[in-house]
Amino acid sequence: MPAAAIPSVPAKPAARSRNRPSSRASRTPCPAQQPLLDVPYVPLEKHPLPPGRPREWYITHNRRLKAMRLAIALLDTGVYVPNQASNVRIRTMAETVGIHPPSDTTCHMVRAFMRYNR
Repeated sequence: MPAAAIPSVPAKPAARSRNRPSSRASRTPCPAQQPLLDVPYVPLEKHPLPPGRPREWYITHNRRLKAMRLAIALLDTGVYVPNQASNVRIRTMAETVGIHPPSDTTCHMVRAFMRYNR
């Protein structure tokens, strides 16, 4: 018998009984997991930069990486708004994390990352 000849019966959704515990209630609680990072910044494995670019590209690239590291460290410590991230606070965080003190341009870039990544 072809499948088109079999009358289709709409399936009724199964009604949930109130007496049965939900799957969430029957789950055992997860043990508290340790945080992945115990410091605001952990360096990742470095890869070589692509050769053949202009020197200015490498400078800008490294500046962006440094600004991103600092922005992440500031966010991890509770500085969420760019207005809270003064040059002094950013440079103090760089010292805490173990990065060379950033220039004014890099500090500006840190605030820009915080502003546009919200």
